[in-house]
Amino acid sequence: MNLWGQIILAIIFLNTVGAIYTVFHEKRDVTATWAWLLTLTMLPVIGFILYFFIGKKMSSDQIYDLKTQKSLGMSELAAFQKEMLEEEEFEKADADEEYRINTAILLLETNESILTRGNKVEIITDGEEKFNRFIEDIKSAKEHIHLLYYTFRSDALGQRIMDALEERAEAGVEVLVIYDALGCRGNDRDFFDRLESLGGKSEVFFGSKIPFVNLRMNYRNHRKILVVDGKVAYMGGFNIGDEYLGLGPLGNWRDTHLRIQGNAVLTLQSRFFMDWNAVVPEEERVKYEDRYFPISSKVGNTTMQIAASGPENDVQAIKMGFIKMISQAKKSIYIQTPYFIPDMSVYEIIKMAVMSGVEVNIMIPSKPDHPFVYRATEYFAKDMLAFGANVYIYQDGFFHSKVMVIDNEVSTVGSANMDVRSFRLNFEINSFIYDPDIAQELMTLFNKDIEKSLKVDGDYFENQSKWRKFKQQFSRLLSPIL
Repeated sequence: MNLWGQIILAIIFLNTVGAIYTVFHEKRDVTATWAWLLTLTMLPVIGFILYFFIGKKMSSDQIYDLKTQKSLGMSELAAFQKEMLEEEEFEKADADEEYRINTAILLLETNESILTRGNKVEIITDGEEKFNRFIEDIKSAKEHIHLLYYTFRSDALGQRIMDALEERAEAGVEVLVIYDALGCRGNDRDFFDRLESLGGKSEVFFGSKIPFVNLRMNYRNHRKILVVDGKVAYMGGFNIGDEYLGLGPLGNWRDTHLRIQGNAVLTLQSRFFMDWNAVVPEEERVKYEDRYFPISSKVGNTTMQIAASGPENDVQAIKMGFIKMISQAKKSIYIQTPYFIPDMSVYEIIKMAVMSGVEVNIMIPSKPDHPFVYRATEYFAKDMLAFGANVYIYQDGFFHSKVMVIDNEVSTVGSANMDVRSFRLNFEINSFIYDPDIAQELMTLFNKDIEKSLKVDGDYFENQSKWRKFKQQFSRLLSPIL
């Protein structure tokens, strides 16, 4: 064998040994382990570069710091409420209500997600409306503004919101901002400087020690939260930036966000403080104060829970909530998601629902913003279609809404996509809403979206090119790590 042959054999051997060690020395899901092993062995050198960016797990120190952040003011109430639901609610619940109580207890047990009643929930799907009201509520703040967004661009919309935050900070209102380092890549470096000079504070989530470069693609804070005076809150799918007004390369932007009043706001307040305390030095951590948690009287008719999940928890609370809702569906399931890449547990429970006669409807985008992710989405959509689900492909711009409605009775809206990344790798937050009126409003919006969508059949996928089908198959193999 010549010298070059020996060098190639040595590279293959070292790559294989390195792949085995790299993948198996960290505890991870079995499917993700095999997907990474495939990637590292099939793509020498390139596979390790990918792993360095998106495969490395959080350090044990980071996980410990995140786990030690307690829900301010929520833990004791969650324990009491779980006992109340188990002992009282089941006794007077009829058969149609029982599955909602089951979901509520699950989220209390896994996430200390308290059940709040008498909330007012408004659904917003238009970016202009969302951000106009968003800015109005910021300008109305008297005591404190707490904002956490995955993406907070330093563009025209971002500057409008920053101007409102700076004006309130200058007036003496407490302004705390968390932004994700990866979601805000490309921002002007001095974007938050004036806010801080006026007394506001900003913190980056999992920033990089290397200027201009962030090497960690996973474990991002994908949540979107605004809490004003502990009385009004926003959560959902819209990030902050011109593209979310339909001014980006993907064109019109279809998303779903919630404006919330009532005691559910307090659970979002608690979640914000948990994330804030995880990124600031110990001496700057916020402690419980009554002024942050003003108990409100009934302002609406909506009962709901706010659930969060992230890689610091072994229990994937949002995914478990999804599974619980789907497993108890009797008539219909409506899913809207930009990325449909379920793990095996979610895949099987949806498939079981379809094969049990439950009407399953899935809506996905027509435009890819991540090529591998979109091809995997196509693969799983095609698979569900073959089992009997209805699949709709939204045609009017980019579809970013993250919604599920069960039996026109219960629903969930939030930041979590129907994919492995949201279930296991990112920090997400979702509302679980037990209100038929909200469910019906979401169903009305779904039906309006159908008017702008293509309902596909088997021929749609069958007539695609062999190259596109290959990309779908290949992306499906990588789905545990996308």
